[in-house]
Amino acid sequence: MSERHHPHQVQVHPQHRNEGGVKTLLPERGPSSSQVIAVITGLPVGGTLLGLAGLTLVVTLIGLAVTTPLFILFSPVLVPAALALGLAVTGFLASGAFGLTALSSLSWVMKYIRSWTQGTVPQMADQAKRRAADMAGYVGQKTKEVGQDIQGKAQEVKRS
Repeated sequence: MSERHHPHQVQVHPQHRNEGGVKTLLPERGPSSSQVIAVITGLPVGGTLLGLAGLTLVVTLIGLAVTTPLFILFSPVLVPAALALGLAVTGFLASGAFGLTALSSLSWVMKYIRSWTQGTVPQMADQAKRRAADMAGYVGQKTKEVGQDIQGKAQEVKRS
């Protein structure tokens, strides 16, 4: 058997038949009436807005060209004025921030005091009695310890 070398072959199996040529690239129906109306109204509006944008750019550039020398001439006055205005705005903003902080702090303190005093008078009296009894017990214990320390030191002094 002899071996033959065949060049690579590619087979193409078209999925769709192209009988109409260029006709198949175009939609079968034309644009709808709403699409036509959208194009008819959109072109003049878009063109007008684009023209206004260009006109605004030209006027801005002319205004900048005219006012640049004025800014340079008056910069010794304008720069300190801008600085003063910036500092004033910063001061007002800081004042407002401090005021809001103070109001929120006062609100928190008032809410805390209200929640603390929500208990009834008998409950508050019982709490006060318990605290006084605890404090008296603590002071009594400390007094006893100090007394014992003093007795211990007195006995050491007698021995020496």
